[in-house]
Amino acid sequence: MCRILSLFFALTCSAFAGDLQLTLPPVVYATPDVPMSIYHDNIVLTETPEAYRFEFTCKLGKNEERRWTLTPSDADVGDHPLAITVKDAGGKVVEQGRTMLHISPRKSASTKPLRLLIVGDSLTHASVYPNEIARLLALPGNPKATLLGTHKPAGAQPGVAHEGYGGWKWSDFLIKFAPETPGVAAGPVARKATSPFIFPAADGKTGVFDLQRYFKEHCGNQSPDVVTFLLGINDCFGADPNNPDTKINEVLDNADKLLAAFHKAAPNAKLAVGLTTPPNARQEGFTANYKDKYPRWGWKRIQHRIVQLMLKCLSNREKDGIFIVPTELDLDPVDGYPNNNGVHPNPVGYAQIGASFYSWMKARL
Repeated sequence: MCRILSLFFALTCSAFAGDLQLTLPPVVYATPDVPMSIYHDNIVLTETPEAYRFEFTCKLGKNEERRWTLTPSDADVGDHPLAITVKDAGGKVVEQGRTMLHISPRKSASTKPLRLLIVGDSLTHASVYPNEIARLLALPGNPKATLLGTHKPAGAQPGVAHEGYGGWKWSDFLIKFAPETPGVAAGPVARKATSPFIFPAADGKTGVFDLQRYFKEHCGNQSPDVVTFLLGINDCFGADPNNPDTKINEVLDNADKLLAAFHKAAPNAKLAVGLTTPPNARQEGFTANYKDKYPRWGWKRIQHRIVQLMLKCLSNREKDGIFIVPTELDLDPVDGYPNNNGVHPNPVGYAQIGASFYSWMKARL
C-alpha cells in the first residue's frame, strides 16, 4: 500500500510543473452517506477555472459544472483510482494527475473509545466544524468519542471543546505566553494571551511548554488518540504572493516543532494535519474584509503553494505520527462562503471541513 501511495504522490507532484499547477493529495477519503466533492477551483492555480474542462475518470461519482461529487454507499467501500485531466477550451490536455479514493466502512473496526483534540485558529474557534465532527462521530457504527480541550466558545455544542483561537499561528501554540491576569487561570481572558500548552514557570514571568501537564490537568491524565490541526492562514497571510516559499518554509518548520512535541508527549496519537483551506472564489469577500489592500488572487497563490509544500514536507510521515487530511478539496469556494468574507466559510463550508476530518478518521478507526 505504501509503495502504491508513493507512486500516486510522485505522479501528483509532477503536475506542479504545469501552468495550472494541478495539485492533489495521494489519497482522498469518503464514508457511506457522507457527501464529498473535489471542487475544480481548489486543485488548480488560475483565476478562471471555468475556462477549462475537468474530466474525472473513476468508476464512482459524477462530474458537474464546478466539481466532481459522490455520496458513497456501503457497496462502494474500498479503494478506487481517480484520474483527472484538465483541458483548455480547444480540447488540448493541459494537466493530468491521479489520486486514490478510499471509502471506509460505515462501522468502525475498533470499539475503543476515541479521545480527540482539535487544534486551530479562528476557523476552529467558530466551532462549526468541530460540532460537525462530533455529530458525525455520534452516528451508529462509531466508537464513543470524547472531545478534549479547554476552549468552549458560545458556538460549541454540548460536549464539544477544542483549542482554536482567532488569529493564531503554528508558532503561537509553542511560544505564546503572557503572565495571567490575577485571578484568571483559564478561559478566554487567559487563553487569548497564552498557549493552552504553556504554563507559568516558578518565577511567574516566563512560560514552560508542557504537554504532559496539559494532558494531566485538562485531559484526565490521558493523552489523546487523535489530534487534528487546521492552521496556516494567519501564518502566511503576509507572505509575498510572488515569492512565498521562504515564509511558508519558516511556518512549516514551526509546524514540525509542534508536531514533534506532540509525537514525543503522545507517541501513539495520530496527528492529522488539515491542508490549508482555499479562499472564497469571489473578490467581493476580500473587498469586504480588506478593502482594496488584499486581493483574492494574491491569497489564492499563497494558499495553493502552502498546500504544495505541506504535501512535500508532511506526506509519508506516518512513522512520526503525522497524517495528511485533504481539507482543501471538499470546501465549496462559492456556496461554502458568505459574500462578505474571504477566508471564513459559512455553515455549509464549515460542515464540509468537518466531513473531511471525519472521513479521514473513519479510515483510521
